[in-house]
Amino acid sequence: MPTPTSTEAPTAAQRTAAPVDRGTTRRGRKVLTFEQANRRLKWSLLSPALGFVALMIIFPLVFTVNLSLTDAFGAVNADNVYIGLQNFADALTDTRRFWPAVWRTVYFTVGAVALETVLGLALAMLMRKAFRGMEIVRTVLMVPLLATPVAIGILWLLILDPTNGIANHLLGFVGIPPQEFLGSVSQSLPTLMLIDVWQWTPMMTLLLLAGLSTLPEEPEEAALMDGANAWQRFRHIILPMLRTTVLTALVLRGVDALKTFDVIYATKGPGGGSGFEAETLNVYAYGLTFDYQEYGLASAVLVLFTLFIVAIVVLLRRRTGRTEA
Repeated sequence: MPTPTSTEAPTAAQRTAAPVDRGTTRRGRKVLTFEQANRRLKWSLLSPALGFVALMIIFPLVFTVNLSLTDAFGAVNADNVYIGLQNFADALTDTRRFWPAVWRTVYFTVGAVALETVLGLALAMLMRKAFRGMEIVRTVLMVPLLATPVAIGILWLLILDPTNGIANHLLGFVGIPPQEFLGSVSQSLPTLMLIDVWQWTPMMTLLLLAGLSTLPEEPEEAALMDGANAWQRFRHIILPMLRTTVLTALVLRGVDALKTFDVIYATKGPGGGSGFEAETLNVYAYGLTFDYQEYGLASAVLVLFTLFIVAIVVLLRRRTGRTEA
């Protein structure tokens, strides 16, 4: 049987036997593999959401930094003059409002987060083992997290009212004279700290309880067999294994506490009180913006505040990384 010449069309058997280049089409176009097509589809679906998030982050940040370099006052869309770092210099040399606000922010954050961590860890240890009524306790524990900060501020204003509040009535039963609480210059910030502890200790409890549930039981059982008491097992076994979880919870709650605004403004009003006794950096920047309309200076304060938060996060993350290593 004669073999087909180069001008003859190949038979079906020859077409089957001939190797097929799956990377290109007859017209020379490259054919994507399933993995490549799936990767492109994934990024094409994610791109709109990522672009929107990036725009919502980058635009306000660039706008704020640009505004901080101007003498913007009265209106942000007015013709403003660029004055360089003058607003930053004014803020950093302001010992009447800025630096006291920095100190109050640090005092409030460190005190509240420390108490929340200790109480949250204690509650997590108590709830580590199942007991009767545990679901009810967990439900009650979640109640402070369900309310909005403004509603919580109004609630505590009623509870701590110096004249008609239930708090002073309860203190009177044990012989303690009435306290001013939020109406006092010296008691305002500690009172706000305790309100924050009441609201956010449940979150720390849940985070630490989740970490405790992942710990292996063998090291603690071995220590128990060796005669270690409960405190020794907690200090030398549980706490070292839980250190990464604790540091992660500190980062999350610490950053959130630094930004506290709602409760302070709802209970103390503009300026954190008539004597600025509860004015943190958030409240100070808000007052500069909406009360005094000093947009350039307020933007500089917010930029400094952002850098301060970033520095705290970097330090805590480095500490977490060293602990994991």
